[in-house]
Amino acid sequence: MANTFVNYVSKDVGTSAATITTGAAATQTTIIGLSCANTTASPVTVDVYITKSAVNYYLIKGATVPVGGTLVVVGGDQKVVLETSDELKVISSAASSVDVVAAGLEIT
Repeated sequence: MANTFVNYVSKDVGTSAATITTGAAATQTTIIGLSCANTTASPVTVDVYITKSAVNYYLIKGATVPVGGTLVVVGGDQKVVLETSDELKVISSAASSVDVVAAGLEIT
């Protein structure tokens, strides 16, 4: 089995959900870090969730990210496992307002 550290990034996430990554077949994906940075001049709110079989499961909902601030949703002792076809998504309250960086470990 190969272990590969990867970064998943999405720039200017806005009011439409951005899929950060999708769990691949024959791959165990563990999200070991996820940060959402506000790139605007106003506070925004973000939702981070996993879509599994067309149902959304929230990691955080309506969290405020201040001007110039970053919200760390996953990190430290918390990890999130994505199974095949699970989608990790982020949405913001304002257009083109959040940059997302997620770190993961893929085992194939």
